Amino acid sequence: MSAGPSAAVVLYVEDEVLTQQLVEDGLNDAGFSVVVASNAEEGLAILRTRGSDIVGLVTDIKLGEGMDGWTVARQARELHPNLPVVYVSGTDGHEWTAHGVPSSVMIAKPFAPAQVVVAISSLLNTTDQQG
Repeated sequence: MSAGPSAAVVLYVEDEVLTQQLVEDGLNDAGFSVVVASNAEEGLAILRTRGSDIVGLVTDIKLGEGMDGWTVARQARELHPNLPVVYVSGTDGHEWTAHGVPSSVMIAKPFAPAQVVVAISSLLNTTDQQG
């Protein structure tokens, strides 16, 4: 099942191609449209140019060279203060309370793509109710 043209758009920042594909497929199957960025800089550029289209951010913490996912989320929230944020990490989950943005969710790797779908959907529902 592919996301339609009016599907809610989620930005997914992940440097591991296999993980990108699995999560993108899971989000698409749940009715989301996904824009994938392979690093922090690319993700932030997408937010600057398509920010009004993006309803949520899913980001890995360790993104190779350059900025990390903590920085991506902080800068994303500067651009869009109510943007739902889901972090995924295999090693840095314990730092979430210190570095994560408020009202975000942390998912530890390995995870099932459905966990990301549930997390972003829950945050979107909370944002809609507060909106």
